[in-house]
Amino acid sequence: MPFPLNVIFLLPASRFLLKVIVMSQSLPIALSIAGSDSGGGAGIQADLLTFAAHGVYGTTAVTCLTAQNPEGVTAVHASPAEIVREQILQVLRYYPVKAIKTGMLFDAAIIRAVVAVLKDNAHIPLIVDPVMVASSGARLLQEDAMSVLMNELIPIAHVVTPNLDEAEILLGKRPRETEVGMMVDAAELAKKLGTTVLLKGGHSQGATLRDILVDNNGRALSVCTANRISDVDTHGSGCTLSAALTARLARGEDLTEAFQNAHAYLQESLAASIQVGPRKQIGH
Repeated sequence: MPFPLNVIFLLPASRFLLKVIVMSQSLPIALSIAGSDSGGGAGIQADLLTFAAHGVYGTTAVTCLTAQNPEGVTAVHASPAEIVREQILQVLRYYPVKAIKTGMLFDAAIIRAVVAVLKDNAHIPLIVDPVMVASSGARLLQEDAMSVLMNELIPIAHVVTPNLDEAEILLGKRPRETEVGMMVDAAELAKKLGTTVLLKGGHSQGATLRDILVDNNGRALSVCTANRISDVDTHGSGCTLSAALTARLARGEDLTEAFQNAHAYLQESLAASIQVGPRKQIGH
């Protein structure tokens, strides 16, 4: 899908890193249902930056306030479930949303509020990023919410995007990190969940990282590889990849193309890292 003709491109160096001034109301619209990161590197903040980079108008439903920076999460305050539900309702009542992603949902009541609305909007692609534990080890999904995530939210998802740590919890074993091993384990997880899985390999230990997309029957759709960039803080990279996938779907791309473009965007953003505070961060 082409970008609107009345968009002014300020830095047209890349078709993925789009810095635009939008002069039109005709942009596709996406919705992020996730937590707020006070450090700005992950969660809702990363999603909105990613949506904007793809020429997509971002709307939000804030599930939690978190006190965090790239070194860790120190506090979480969950939004009341009814407020989360009302945020989603008001966005969907007014805007023609083309794709939705969920991130940090934190508790069972919030997940059920999300499901109550989204099950009646099944025509909109839903990307579920099953955020469970922060890189620092802080729990971002309460233990009693896991069964609700598995039994109520994931069944209405179009794509689930776990990293290796989250896939280990969902699958009951650690996915292997070789390409063949990841593909087999991603296929097993997709069959178990009954939905398409994008297994994110950014938490693997090797120099080569892989992201693998498999459909609900376990058939491999695409594999994208990249070399690890060692001097960049990757806080928010998982959010960025799932948000980029959501944005590309909102733009009308098919799933495989959207995945490949989302992966390319993340790699370009890591390569274009910016110095923010003491460390380099993703350059949206």
